[in-house]
Amino acid sequence: MLRLVTALLCVVIFLIVSIPILLVEWIVGKFNRNARDIHSQKIIQWIFKVILVLCGVKLEVEGEEYLPASGGALYVGNHRSIFDILIVYTRLKAVTGIISKKEMGKVPILAIWMRYINCYFMDRNDIKDGLKMVLSSIEKIKNGIGILIFPEGTRNKENHTFLPFKGGSFKIAEKSKCDIVPFAIINSAEIFEEHKPFIKKTRVKLIFGAPIATKDLSKEEFKEIPDKARNEVIRLYQSHMG
Repeated sequence: MLRLVTALLCVVIFLIVSIPILLVEWIVGKFNRNARDIHSQKIIQWIFKVILVLCGVKLEVEGEEYLPASGGALYVGNHRSIFDILIVYTRLKAVTGIISKKEMGKVPILAIWMRYINCYFMDRNDIKDGLKMVLSSIEKIKNGIGILIFPEGTRNKENHTFLPFKGGSFKIAEKSKCDIVPFAIINSAEIFEEHKPFIKKTRVKLIFGAPIATKDLSKEEFKEIPDKARNEVIRLYQSHMG
């Protein structure tokens, strides 16, 4: 329970202390949007790392050589924990936004930071909002901003299993012709979900795979991409178990 309380206090203190930083970032954004994106992402990556340390997460990462240093890409992987976003986002090199549930957009101050790192708050029950998300993400990728998404659509409750990847998520890659970077997260549910409300010291593995190119695919060939990406995530997961 101490780790949970410490992590929550860290978040609250950060949000309060960061208010003047948000003002600075707003001013920077008026003159140089890209500079604001970079600064904001580095700040959020830093606080995510602090939270993971406070929660006792020992992260092992493989395949970082596959991560693009710049430019838009679609990052897709499995989803078992609320900590997954923190785990993956701390390792990304290029400016990257996150597809998040709409409830996150209602949290004061945090919502502003999330917008500054190019997040989109999506209503998963609204088909029209899903379309808006796809269109917004395509535009971001064309402007050199990556997108992090969990195509299972929700957190998977069963260990060592994988929900189907929703095809709509991959429309982003189909229309923007960007690379898809697969990743697998192993053991993240052991941090919190497996023994709520306690946070336990946990060793987590994060494995990135080789990018899947989509630029030259036909429409028929692209129909296989969701399954291909899912199979690669499963392969990465299973090959790094134990």
